[in-house]
Amino acid sequence: MLIPHLHFFGDCEKAIALYEEAFNTKVEDIYYTEDSLINHARMKIHEQTVFLNDNEEMFSVKDISLNFPVHIIIYFKTAEELLACYDVLKDDKAERMPFSKTPYSELVGNFKDKFGMLWGFMVS
Repeated sequence: MLIPHLHFFGDCEKAIALYEEAFNTKVEDIYYTEDSLINHARMKIHEQTVFLNDNEEMFSVKDISLNFPVHIIIYFKTAEELLACYDVLKDDKAERMPFSKTPYSELVGNFKDKFGMLWGFMVS
């Protein structure tokens, strides 16, 4: 089993709330550190288990805009479902690859959310 693990810089609780709304899901397990950061959380996004946490070690990194080599791809059944989820996650300040039709998908595009996670959305 491959499990994506998403690390945040103190915003994990906000990210969970946003992802719960966007993907119509709920966190299944959540554990906090003594200073109220998220030590470990587990949720399912499109039937895939995902781990999330506030990575305290990353707080010491001076440039928190570092790009992580992770790209999360989500397949949607319809373009309407894709766009509804995108409307919740989008960050109007972030750059994105515009959604377009391709030979392999009715609609496909990439964007970063306000937490810096890179998402790839496409219709299967």
